[in-house]
Amino acid sequence: MAQHPSESPWAIPVAQVGRRPGLTQDVNAVMPAPTGIGDDFFGVPQGSDVHVQGRIDSLVDGLLISGTATAFVKGQCGRCLTTLDQDWPVQFTAYFPYEAPEADDPFGDEDIDAEDDEGEDTYPLAENGTIMDLESLLRDYLVESLPAQPLCKPNCRGLCPECGIDLNENPDHTHEKHDIRWAELEAFKQQLEQQDGEGGDAESAD
Repeated sequence: MAQHPSESPWAIPVAQVGRRPGLTQDVNAVMPAPTGIGDDFFGVPQGSDVHVQGRIDSLVDGLLISGTATAFVKGQCGRCLTTLDQDWPVQFTAYFPYEAPEADDPFGDEDIDAEDDEGEDTYPLAENGTIMDLESLLRDYLVESLPAQPLCKPNCRGLCPECGIDLNENPDHTHEKHDIRWAELEAFKQQLEQQDGEGGDAESAD
């Protein structure tokens, strides 16, 4: 049986401010993290707490929500593999129109309130505009905020490629370099020197 929109753990009842331009509603809620935010290497564990704080503004043709979602990310530094477990605050702004744009209108509703920023993301309301569900919003903003290569600090030196030692803790660590291209020539030189030495010893004996 399908879940009623009001029973969603990401649902916010907005009937008190819906279709009442000028009214506002504060948001202070803890919601479970949606699926698909990052991966095992660096991401937000599914179901972990996401603290949402913000405000809903009622406009002429919809509701505008803005605020901060703070999730908990787990993972590793992409260079030195240090554990990264920390709070991850993300600011968001999104528009929830009362009615979805007509299917044959590629430009949507031209009468959207002038206060609505064209760059804001748009999501649908449920139950005749009385329920605002933040699942997709949280997933979109948190996924977009995750770095391609998480770092413990901007100037992380990473691990030594030869022995794996942490270069942040051992900044003076080095390895003596040997160019294998000269190895055969060096061996041939030593062989000649050895032959010259043996030849000199034979002449002395005579």
